[in-house]
Amino acid sequence: MIQGLENVLLIAVIIYSIILHEISHGFVAHLLGDDTAKRQGRLSLNPLQHIDTFGTIILPLVMYLFSGMAFGYAKPVPVNPYNFNNHKRDMGLTALAGPICNISISIIVSFIFALLIKMGLIHTQAAAGFWQKLIMINLFLAFFNLIPFPPLDGSKVVGMFLSDEAYVKFTMQERKGMLIFIGLIVISRLFNLSIFRFIIYPVSIAYQGIMWFMQLILGL
Repeated sequence: MIQGLENVLLIAVIIYSIILHEISHGFVAHLLGDDTAKRQGRLSLNPLQHIDTFGTIILPLVMYLFSGMAFGYAKPVPVNPYNFNNHKRDMGLTALAGPICNISISIIVSFIFALLIKMGLIHTQAAAGFWQKLIMINLFLAFFNLIPFPPLDGSKVVGMFLSDEAYVKFTMQERKGMLIFIGLIVISRLFNLSIFRFIIYPVSIAYQGIMWFMQLILGL
C-alpha cells in the first residue's frame, strides 16, 4: 500500500517537473519578447494544457510494450524566434530555462529534505529514499535535456555559439534526432546496454554537491 502511494507520488512529481520545465521555457521566452506561449495558455499548471497525444500517451505506451521502459515528452511550448531581438541567443536562453528550472526544483526539494531531517520528521530509510528520488529525478531531467543533440535543450544552448549557417543545419536535424534517441533507448533496453550511463556521473556529482551545501547551511 505504502509502495503504491510512493509510486503515485513519484509519477505526479515527474509530471509536474516536466510541466514546470515547459512553463519555464514559455516564461523566459515571454520575458525576451515572445508571448506565443502565454497567448496559447501554456503558462499553466493544468496538465491537460501540456499533453501531447503522441509524446505523452502513444509513445510511452508503445515503448513500454516493446522495450519494458516508458519514454515520452510533454507538448513543446510554442516559441516564435522572430519575436526575439537576437534569434540564436534568445532561443538558447529560452532552452536553458528548462534545465535550470529542474535544478532549482532539486535545490528546493533538497532544502526541504534537509530541514525535515533537522526537525526529526524523517525517521525511516524509505522516507529518505523517497525524497532522494525526487531530487535525482529532477537532476536527471536537467542533465538529460542538456545533451547537445537535437531536439534536446542542449542543442539550442550550443547553437548560441555556432555560425548562422551551422546553426540552421544543426537545428534542422531535430526530427531525425528524436528518432535516433528513441532507437537508442529501445536498443539499450533490449540488449541491457548503458548507453546513457554518462549522464549518471554529473547527476551524482550535482546531487552530492547540493546535499553537502544543504548540510552546511543547516548545520547537519
